Amino acid sequence: MKKSEDFSEWYNDVIDRAGLCDKRYPVKGMNIWTPYGWKLMLLIDRLFREEFDRTGHSEVCFPLLIPEDQFAKEKEHIKGFDEQVYWVTHAGANPLDIKLCLRPTSETAIYPIFKLWVRSHADLPLKIYQIVDVFRYETKQTRAFMRVREIHFFESHTCHADFNGAEDQMKQNLEIMERLARKLCLPYIAAIRPEWDKFAGAHYSIGIDSAMPSGRTLQIGGIHQYKDNFAKPFEITYEDEKGNQSHVHQTTFGMSERLVGAIVAIHGDDGGVMLPPAVAPFQVVIVPVLAKGQQEKIEEECGKVRDELAAAGLRVHLDSRDMRPGNKYYDWELKGVPLRIELGKKDMDEDAVMAVRRDNREKSKLPRKELAAKVENILLAIETDLYRRADAEMNGKIGEIGSLAELKNISGILRVHWCGLEECGRKIEQEADASLLGTPVPERNEKSKCIACGKESEKVALVARTY
Repeated sequence: MKKSEDFSEWYNDVIDRAGLCDKRYPVKGMNIWTPYGWKLMLLIDRLFREEFDRTGHSEVCFPLLIPEDQFAKEKEHIKGFDEQVYWVTHAGANPLDIKLCLRPTSETAIYPIFKLWVRSHADLPLKIYQIVDVFRYETKQTRAFMRVREIHFFESHTCHADFNGAEDQMKQNLEIMERLARKLCLPYIAAIRPEWDKFAGAHYSIGIDSAMPSGRTLQIGGIHQYKDNFAKPFEITYEDEKGNQSHVHQTTFGMSERLVGAIVAIHGDDGGVMLPPAVAPFQVVIVPVLAKGQQEKIEEECGKVRDELAAAGLRVHLDSRDMRPGNKYYDWELKGVPLRIELGKKDMDEDAVMAVRRDNREKSKLPRKELAAKVENILLAIETDLYRRADAEMNGKIGEIGSLAELKNISGILRVHWCGLEECGRKIEQEADASLLGTPVPERNEKSKCIACGKESEKVALVARTY
């Protein structure tokens, strides 16, 4: 199946053939992480940990079950999730006194404890994160990594003395997002969601969206400013320097396994998956090209290459399976290993190896001397080129229109002028049969007329069909 002909079928097929997950578990939307796919996810988790540890967050792990009375404390929040919650009502044959929900998100699990942890201004800012599974009864068609019911989820939660402190954290979260996106080679658009589409209970939400090859967008993250909307119902207060009690202001940052789906969708080709070097389970695979009478010598030299690259900190695999080199090439291309090294008798005679890039299939003869440094440079070039190509493709999907009539048969991301009123925003969505993603961050303001009502407006908004 070709990616350009049927993206949806290609996506499902390539995930199966690359062995990233197994969808045969008997609960719909709850897939099995295979060893290769799980290693990929854990390497993405490692990037999260590095970024949030670097910025002063501490890792925690809260329980899975949330009592109904705690979940119901923030009415707008529970309303946003009420159709997606899994409820536990019995322990064996015994009905529970209070129903327990499997966390759809963690605010109502964490914030009763924040009330205990935060006492004075000396406790602020409080910055934590966790990597856990969340559960949402997804009613739309499930799709591996993009739309599932058990979601591998990253979330940070912060408390600050005031709104300005929380706003500074929002800026830091955007900086973290940019650093992560570069490593994952994922270009994206950040947009302040319209009021009717913000995270339930938030003051405002910034959606992080990437453009898919189909022309639709996939939300890969969300950054939320809560102000004191959660602090009030959960009574999270602190004593300031003058002895006064004030409510904290809060933020969150959430991302999920959708990042895996975005990586597959954006970078993959008809040959299979294409993984960024920072998160590839194997950054380099070594394939021996055996010659009669030289097998043992070639395999020994391949082992030396493996050990040299591993000593330099690279994730490297020597493929010693009893099969033809061509079959191995096909297999590792399908799995998206960034760099393949081939080593045969001729290469040994030249004291070199043949390196083949996954992204552009470019071949180069590399001398054995200081090989690790040369390989690291190639991997850096692959990372740069993957991002540049994906960024150019995304920008090629962004257009601009000036009237409602042009919204028909929308493909890609459209910039439109919008007055900011919900009535006009809803009309734009209805005409486009798409979603108004919101206003881009940083804002792009220019005088024009709202395409729905014709009134003067400086707002530019983004419209796209979404997954």
